[in-house]
Amino acid sequence: MNMPTTGISKFLDKLIRPIFDKHVRSTTIIDGVDLIHCLEAYRTNGYLKSKTYLCTFDITDLYTKLPQDESLDILIEFLVQQDYQKVQNIPIDIIRNYEKKFYRQVIGSAMGSSFTLTLGNIFMWKWEKQLVHRLEVSNELYGRYVDNIFFTLNDSIEFIDQMLDQANNSHPNIKLVRQIGGSIPFRDVFIENSNGTLKTSVYRKEAAEPYVVPFGSDHPSHVFRNTVDTVITRATRYSTTLIEFEEEIRQMKLMFLYNG
Repeated sequence: MNMPTTGISKFLDKLIRPIFDKHVRSTTIIDGVDLIHCLEAYRTNGYLKSKTYLCTFDITDLYTKLPQDESLDILIEFLVQQDYQKVQNIPIDIIRNYEKKFYRQVIGSAMGSSFTLTLGNIFMWKWEKQLVHRLEVSNELYGRYVDNIFFTLNDSIEFIDQMLDQANNSHPNIKLVRQIGGSIPFRDVFIENSNGTLKTSVYRKEAAEPYVVPFGSDHPSHVFRNTVDTVITRATRYSTTLIEFEEEIRQMKLMFLYNG
């Protein structure tokens, strides 16, 4: 993407993203392995009960509904709260005004823009504050991967629905698609609370196509090795039991046969 704002977007992302990543790590899900580690700690600390609910919600159209002026105000609030009056000797007011000068959008942000993800994350940092606090005081697990949120709750389904309704109505631009139960998928991990026992395995969407780089293509040999290593490593890390691991290996063999 080569647009008039591309340069400033990359500059701002390089400036702000490390700060966000540093200060919001505790509520950020990096990948499936990171989530599994958090769940294992939650279980080890005795918080996983037989009636613990696993909950996810996806935020619909976050980046196309991102309010620009409000997001920039939240960016300044975030930096001030983390005691940043300057970032690499640049006063934060200049960062804000600099953006206002170049960005004409008032709603939404370009998906290919480097700073879009960071600005969206900072907007969500403000939105999720109350929910995070409510869960943390109850020793529950909360984590977010961009616009996908996972958390646990030891409460009634009615209370969970009420809490999610409040979250869904807290901002006109934020709408949630929820899923609650004893077993749910999150990204590429399937998570199950089996009477207080944590089980995890690899998850694939039903619509996912079984394609990888065809083994008959002209790619370097290390590409094929890396593909095999990646899926085997994921199966090893995600599978709680030998049965789940063997089933994933069977699925991988079928996928590789399909791709020659």
